[in-house]
Amino acid sequence: MFYQLYELNHAAIQPFRAYADAVKLFYSNPLNPFSHTPWGRSVAAMAELFERTTRRYGKPSFDLPTTVVDWKTVPVSERIVWSRPFCNLIHFERALPAAREKKDPKLLIVAPMSGHYATLLRGTVEAMMPHAEVYITDWVDARMVPVSEGRFDLDDYIDYVIDMLHALGTDTHVMAVCQPSVPVLAAVSVMEARGDRYAPSSMTLMGGPIDTRRNPTAVNLLAEEKGIDWFRDNVIMQAPWPDPGFGRSVYPGFLQLSGFMSMNLDRHIIAHKEFFLHLVKNDGDSAEKHRDFYDEYLAVMDLTAEFYLQTVETVFVRHDLPKGRMRHRGELVDPGAIRNVALFTVEGENDDISGVGQTQASHDLCVNIPADMRAHYLQPAVGHYGVFNGSRFRSEIVPRIVDFITSHGRENRPAVKPRIVRVAKG
Repeated sequence: MFYQLYELNHAAIQPFRAYADAVKLFYSNPLNPFSHTPWGRSVAAMAELFERTTRRYGKPSFDLPTTVVDWKTVPVSERIVWSRPFCNLIHFERALPAAREKKDPKLLIVAPMSGHYATLLRGTVEAMMPHAEVYITDWVDARMVPVSEGRFDLDDYIDYVIDMLHALGTDTHVMAVCQPSVPVLAAVSVMEARGDRYAPSSMTLMGGPIDTRRNPTAVNLLAEEKGIDWFRDNVIMQAPWPDPGFGRSVYPGFLQLSGFMSMNLDRHIIAHKEFFLHLVKNDGDSAEKHRDFYDEYLAVMDLTAEFYLQTVETVFVRHDLPKGRMRHRGELVDPGAIRNVALFTVEGENDDISGVGQTQASHDLCVNIPADMRAHYLQPAVGHYGVFNGSRFRSEIVPRIVDFITSHGRENRPAVKPRIVRVAKG
C-alpha cells in the first residue's frame, strides 16, 4: 500500500511539475528580456530545481558510439547477445578491421544489482573498450518483470553468471564491481569444483563485500544491527499497478535512493545549492555537470525481494562465504576449489561502502590459486565510486587491470611470466 501511495503522490504533483517546466522555459528563453537578469535566472533556476527534485528518472543510455583502438577512432554498436527475464547481456561491438591480427581478450563486466542501472559503469566500459571485447550485464528493473516469469534470488544470479560465461566461451575474463563480487566468486568456485571448461581465465573483484567483518562500514553495521527480519518487515513492498510486475515483492528503488542520499545528505544539499547558484550566474558548464551526474545517480530500479533478502542475510548478516558455509542450490561454495583462474582485487583507500580489506579477503579464501596468478592493488585517495570510475581509475587502475588480464589469458600462460603489481597503503 505504501508503494501505491508513493505512486499516487507522484501522479498528483505531475501538473505542478509541468507548470514548473513551463516557467523554466519562459524565464530562460533568450527572447524574454527577464532571462538576461539575475531575477529572471533565479525564477528559472527555482523552477528547474523543483522539476528535477520531483521527477522520476528513467533508465539512462550508455551512449558510447565510438572508442579508440590502435590510435584510431572506431564505431561501437550495442548488441544484446544473451537474454533472460531479469538480465540482458550487452556486447559493445567495435568495428575493427578484418585484417587486424591482434586478438583482444573477452571481458565480462558484471554490474551491481543494487539499485542503480548498469549505466553507472559507463565510465568503466568506456575505459576498457580500447583494450577488450567488452560485455556487460544489463539488469532489468524488477517491477517491469511480470510475476509469471518467476522468482529471482542470489542462486539465480549465480546461475546467470555461469550461463553467461558458457555463452561467451573459453578464455573469458570476468570483472565484478562491488556487490557482484560475492556471486561472481561463488560462480567461479562452483565452476572450478565441477571442472567446468568455461571457467574464466581471470576474475577481477573491485570494491566488493567478500568479508564485511573487516573494517565494517556504516552499511555493514546497519545490516548486522537490524537483522534480516527488520529488512523484511520495513523495506519489502508490492510493485504497484499498472507496472508489468504488479504484485511482485520488491525492494523499491525510491527507498534505496533515500538510503543512498541519507549517507551523505549534507553533500547532496550543498550540490543542489551550488547548482542553483550556477544557474543564476549562467555558469552553463558547471550546471551541466550537475545534471549529468544526478541524471545517473537518481535513476534507480527495484530489486526482487528474494534476491535482496538472501543477499543481505548471506553476505552482511551471516557472513556465509568467509565462514565457509555458503551454499548454491545445496552445493557448498568452496573458493579453495579455484586453481586455474587468476585473481586480481582492487580497493579504494577511502571506500565507505566496502571497507579496506573486505575485497582482499578473497585471497585468503582462494588458497589454491598459485602466487604468480594473484595480485592486489589499493588505490590511494579514492572512495567507492573512484574504484571503477574517474580520472584515477582511468590512469592508475585500468592499466593494471589490462596488464593482469592480458598476462593471464590461457594462451599466454605457458610462455609469459605475469608481472604482479602490489601497492600497499602508505
